[in-house]
Amino acid sequence: MTRNAPRRAVLTAALAAAAATATAQSASAAPASATRGAASGAAAQPAAQQAAAPDDAPIDYRGWTSNPDWLSGEHRGTAPVTGKRPGVRIARATGTLDYTDPHTGTTATWESASWTSPLHRIPGPASELISSWNADTPAGTWIQVELLGTYTDGTATPAYIMGRWTAGDGPDDIRRTSVDDQTDNKSSIWTDTFSIDDTTAGPLLASYRLRLTLFRKPGSTLTPTVWRLGAMASNIPDRFTVPASVPGVGTGIELPVPRYSQNIHKGQYPEYDNGGEAWCSPTSSTMVIEYWGRGPTAEQMAWVDPSYADPQVDQGARYTYDYQYEGCGNWPFNAAYAATYTDMQGVITRLHSLNDLERLIKAGIPVITSQSFLASELDGAGYGTSGHLMCIAGFTPEGDVVANDPASSSDDAVRNIYKRAQFETIWLRTKRINASGGVSGGTGGVCYLYFPAKPSPAQKRALASVGVV
Repeated sequence: MTRNAPRRAVLTAALAAAAATATAQSASAAPASATRGAASGAAAQPAAQQAAAPDDAPIDYRGWTSNPDWLSGEHRGTAPVTGKRPGVRIARATGTLDYTDPHTGTTATWESASWTSPLHRIPGPASELISSWNADTPAGTWIQVELLGTYTDGTATPAYIMGRWTAGDGPDDIRRTSVDDQTDNKSSIWTDTFSIDDTTAGPLLASYRLRLTLFRKPGSTLTPTVWRLGAMASNIPDRFTVPASVPGVGTGIELPVPRYSQNIHKGQYPEYDNGGEAWCSPTSSTMVIEYWGRGPTAEQMAWVDPSYADPQVDQGARYTYDYQYEGCGNWPFNAAYAATYTDMQGVITRLHSLNDLERLIKAGIPVITSQSFLASELDGAGYGTSGHLMCIAGFTPEGDVVANDPASSSDDAVRNIYKRAQFETIWLRTKRINASGGVSGGTGGVCYLYFPAKPSPAQKRALASVGVV
């Protein structure tokens, strides 16, 4: 949200600048008078910055979820889990790590085993990659996900840590965390996103493997179990606007997604970023988790002040909180949190257009989108934001967007209708004119998809149509 730019917004802007250094320099060099009046469009932008067709943007999601998937790759002490929900677990420890938790100061020894995916060649070289995972981590266990990439010049990336994650935060657990200051001067990790530093001069990402390391206390028989591991790689062109898509199959459908306001939580739990504008991501996640009939129990929420409304939102904030990022907006941590509920999956990807989103809505799958905008760019919102998540619950018969927007004064005010063309631009663009008249970044269509472990045939088809299998 707006007033004080959240860390997600700051990182998004930095990420976008890193992904297109030369273009960003060109755009930011434009006189203020050329950009200040372009709050709701790109009329003042150079021709090179005008709309790029969304369907031309390469997006590739690759997930490992099946028995054949987990039988492949390189096992070092891990073993596949068979049955109705295939996965991978520790069979025997093959290594140890003395880890000092930077957020508690506690040093402990952990034993580990690992699984490394087969090499995945990206259909088109990528400038960004976001990994996500679904796992069960009993108290005293955790996982680490690393990216092992190869550039288009044939050189290798460092072993980039994409996240250290556990579902819990008790005395036996590490604190879930991203890892800052990872770079090789060709690419960098921005919290949860791999990004090429300069797409105009440097090599892009050609292929990758994901290395999953499972940790537990020495001598323990407990083990994490990972059901899904994947990554979305993309190379979204620089664009200030996108052409509006023509309304399609999802129009006139609205899913019964519960409605929760983030604003009524303002000032709650400073240790989890103080509620209010900082909680758009866990609030949106809570809406979709409950749509699927899942959610925390009264016992799990017993720690929440009983005077607070909607304690499930506080629960979501606590268990998506990234102790390094100091916020609840880590995209993969939200997807992983959703998947801690029975038979749920969570994926971070990008979509090409609202037509993709319509197919998901028609199949009964709501979508959480990430966007930033000035108040003048989204009629009816009543606010501007440098980074915000909301849940798309459907479309009007005319094709406009029905959004459960948590940036609302009450739960009853959460449902909003936003104009299709305006929404599509603020969500899919990678660059925008900010409130100061300068150039900031956009997410390029990032979204969260939460769905059952066993989706219906129609849901499988809809997910497959956006590359998620």
